[in-house]
Parts: sequence; C-alpha cells; structure tokens
Amino acid sequence: MRPAPGISERWIKASVIGTIWAASEIVLGSFFHNLRIPFSSNILTGIGIIIMISAAYRWTENGLFWRAGLICAVMKTMSPSAVIFGPMIAIFMQALLLDISVRTFRRAIPGFIIGSMLATSWNLFQKIINFIVFYGFNIVDIYTDLLLYTQKQLNIHFNIVWLPVLFLLLVYGLMGFVSALVGIRVGRKLLSHPPEMIQSGQSAMLPGSKRFGKPFNYSVSWLVADFLLITAVLLSITHTPVLVWSVATIVLVLVWISRYKRALRQLSRPRFWLSFVLITMLTAFVLNKMQSRDYVHGLLVGMQMNFRAVVIILGFSVLGTELYNPRIRNFFLKTPFRQLPLALELSFESLPVMIASIPEYKVLVRDPVSVFYRLISQIEFRLAALKQRLARKIFIVAGGVGTGKTRLLLRLVDKLRAENMPVSGILSPRLMENGLTTGYDLIDISTGNRERFLRISDDPDQEKIGRYSILPGGLSLGINALKGAEAENSGIVVIDEVGKMEMENRGWAGQLTALLHAASQTLILSVRDVNVEAVIRHWHLRNYVVFELPETDSEMIIGRIVHEVQTGQE
Repeated sequence: MRPAPGISERWIKASVIGTIWAASEIVLGSFFHNLRIPFSSNILTGIGIIIMISAAYRWTENGLFWRAGLICAVMKTMSPSAVIFGPMIAIFMQALLLDISVRTFRRAIPGFIIGSMLATSWNLFQKIINFIVFYGFNIVDIYTDLLLYTQKQLNIHFNIVWLPVLFLLLVYGLMGFVSALVGIRVGRKLLSHPPEMIQSGQSAMLPGSKRFGKPFNYSVSWLVADFLLITAVLLSITHTPVLVWSVATIVLVLVWISRYKRALRQLSRPRFWLSFVLITMLTAFVLNKMQSRDYVHGLLVGMQMNFRAVVIILGFSVLGTELYNPRIRNFFLKTPFRQLPLALELSFESLPVMIASIPEYKVLVRDPVSVFYRLISQIEFRLAALKQRLARKIFIVAGGVGTGKTRLLLRLVDKLRAENMPVSGILSPRLMENGLTTGYDLIDISTGNRERFLRISDDPDQEKIGRYSILPGGLSLGINALKGAEAENSGIVVIDEVGKMEMENRGWAGQLTALLHAASQTLILSVRDVNVEAVIRHWHLRNYVVFELPETDSEMIIGRIVHEVQTGQE
C-alpha cells in the first residue's frame, strides 16, 4: 500500500495567493508589455504587494508571502513572453523582503510599508545587478564615464553620477509606499465587511498548463552540460583572444538553437539586436572620449560585453527549459520543498478562474480598493474548494493481467451496497477460452447492463487498442455510465480499468477528467501495475492510496476501502 504525499494548509493558502498574483502578472504583464507602459514592472510588483498585504488580514500564518512568491515566480513561466530567470528571481525576492519585514515588525503597519518599499526598490537593484552580470563591470565604467562626460559638457559643478540612481530609488520607494496603503485599506475592508463566498466559475485546465505538441526530450546530462558550457564560454570571453571567444560563443548559440526553440525566440527580437548595436557603439564612443582609446578597441570591448550578455541571457533560458524535467520535480518531492510541486499543481488548476477574475486595467485604475476587495474576497472560496478537492479519496487497485483486480472490484461493489453506500461506474470482466484471453465485456454498475467491449479482430476499420478491437456498443455503454455518475455528483465511482487508452485521451479519459474536477465523489480505479505511475502523473492525482495485487490480501483491501469511505461520510 502506497499513500500519496500530502500538502499542508499553509502551502494551500500560499497557492491561492500566488495564483492570484500570477494571474495579474500574466494578464496585466502582457498588456503593459504591448503598450510599453513606463515602470510596468513596478506596477506589477505593487499589485502583488496589495494582494499579499490584503490577504494577510484574513490569513495570519508566517511564511505565506515567500511561499506565494515562489509559486508565482514558477507560474510566471505561463506568461506569453519569453521567460528567463530575471522576473522569477525578482518576484521571489519581493515576496521574501515583504515577508522578512512583516515578521520583524510583527504584522504592524510599519512592517507592511517598509516591506513594500523594499520590495519595489528591489527592482532597481536587480536591474543594476543584471547589467553587471550581463555585461561585466565594464558597464559600470561606461555608465560613470558617460555621466562624467555629460557633466563636463554641461559645465555642471556637482557630481551627477549617483543622481539618476537616487531619483529612481525615490520613485520606486514611493510606489511601494502607495501599494502598501492600498493593501492595508483593502485588508481592513475585508475585516470590517467580510465577503460572502461566491463561486466564480468551475475550474478548468488552462490550455498550456500542459505542454502540447512534440514532447521535449528532457535530459539531466544536458542540464549539467549547459551549466558547464556557460561557465567555460564566459571564462573564454574574459581570458582568450577575440577570435577564440567569438567562435566559441557562436558555436554554443548554434548548439542551443538546434535543441531549444526558446533560445531562437530570444535572438529573433529586434529589441535584442538594437541594444546590441547601441551598447557596442556607445562603448566605443565613451572609451574614445574619456580614456583616449581608439574606436576599434572600444568596438571590441562593446562586442565582448554583448557576447557575454548573449551567453547569460540564452543560458538562463535553456537552463530554465531543462528544469521542467519530471525527474527534477521528483527530486523536490524528497527535499524540504516536497510540497512545492503539489502546491503548483493546485495553482495551475486554479489559474483559469483567477485569470477570468482580473479586471481591465482602466477599471483597476478607477477604483483599485474596490477591485482588489472583490478579487481578494475569492480567497476563502478558493481555499474551501481546494480543501474539498484534497479531502476526496482516490483508491487505486494495481496488478498485472490475471491478478484478480476485477474480481476484487465485484466483491467490493457488493460490500458497499450491503453497507447502503451508493456506487456506480463500470466493470470490465475478462473473457477466457482455453486458458487464453479473448476479450473484455463492460458492465454498467448502476443498471447491470452488459455489452461486448474488446475483442480480438483483424478488421482494419475498427479502432484498436493493442491486439484488441474496440466495439462501439461497449464504449458507448461505458461513457454513458460514467456521465451518469458525474451527473449524480455524489457517492462512489468505480472505473475498471484506466490505462494506455485513457492516457492517449481515448476511452474514458474525458469522463475521468470531469470526475476528478467534481470534488464530491470517491474514486476507485483499477490500473495495471506497469501503468500506475504514468496514470498518477497524467492526471496529477493527489490523496491517493495504491493497493498492489497480489502482494496485498484482497479482504484487507476491501475492508480498508469500505472503512475509509464510511469514515469520510461521517
């Protein structure tokens, strides 16, 4: 018997907060990006701060902010724009700074305000750090020399080098201060006028939350190799002649383009090439004017800075692609962050509802307090819905062909009915002839109707699964039986069995997905032992228990399931 890993209520709440924040980043972020709105990153940060502070008036657990920030940062990968680590690091650091400040000041108003100002100011510090990481410390010298040249030309008698930085820091801090005030007002309104929990719609999987098309061939070896290649090429840019580092960079970029389409998207942007030319020419100009270097030397320094930026920007992108590897996800399940993948699955399921709740930007500007009040008022409903989903039990009876899965389910159905428990679904008894399997029938548990389902046939016009033909009568009976179970939205549903056909989105795939989104039913599935892990991954199953045949006694399995169902109904 193998139980599924669990998830704490703190992570569930963080999932709700992080999903609302991610929805605003995805919807409004694309809007700001298309309109080239100034300070758009700070506006998005301010929205995230308002969401966290206002939610903190309802939920007071420590550590919610950094968890929500971590979830939002990972979900930022759903954004239509190309994703690199920069925005993800920014989101997490903003949440972490707010979390530290609020803990330090024990959830008092100064903690909210100081944390908000630190969070929005982080955007400026990260921009500076990014420039240094991308272009090296040469960019600091170029910036300083350029402002000193400007100061000399304008005959200014005080140092203006730090003036732009201080001005931007003041603007960023002021935006954080305003965001904190709005968040506090929304939070107080939630306390004084608690909203009713109103369902905003049925959750559905977001197109793109699963990656369609040709599956990417993830590789831990490539992940390690990419990291080593980034390090090696960066060292060559610093310590080798121009011919060596330029050829090494070009070869590496070509390798990445052949494996990662995301790298090609980065290079196809006109903005990328514009900044490339601008920095190269500006470097040549500054070095010539301020350091008495020739233009050729300046051009080479500018090229060196840009090649370094190409390696880092594309490198972060390809590393991010490889980090989607399911093996890495499974690794997290064995660490202190084992609840993060589970929380992310909840968040991705909730994302469509949250995206639909994000208002137009004009409405947000007109009355931000009321808009955020309506938005945050959903958190209690989402929490209740997710907890109900997680409370539902899923039992998986696993075993090979001929281990007695269907016989066990037949006895289990009889036992459940004897205990006056409503049970529906389908059973698929095997047909034998001279010791060989010749096919399977299908039985509607509710009505007792039986139809031929799978038979060995050479008819090329019939749909196949392995060596069997799928007979339309049995398929129709099974689909209708499960649709009826879904419509009842209560009781116990048995599906015998779930396997390769369903993972190919055939058979009962649609009905099983619908039943998993209906939170009230207890599901009992039979699955061949070789398909168990694939089925769990395919439907992101949670709160499941796997019983393995013939290792586990049938009577013990039946008794355990009946007891668990009775306990859940009390």
